[in-house]
Amino acid sequence: MADLKFEITEHIGVISSNEKGWSKELNLVSWNDRDPKYDLRDWSADHTKMSKGITLTKEELDALKELISEL
Repeated sequence: MADLKFEITEHIGVISSNEKGWSKELNLVSWNDRDPKYDLRDWSADHTKMSKGITLTKEELDALKELISEL
């Protein structure tokens, strides 16, 4: 499997944390030197390990925000 290159360009916030030190975060992340996207996933405390997550464009994040506001 090829190495995955990433850079957290902006830390937006922590949604939750667990007893093992991992936290669910919303960040702007550049994957493989591409333009940053909004990214929601669990990260280890030192940000060297991550879980599966989702990435969203600004437009997708805005649509999600609208859906959540209707709940």
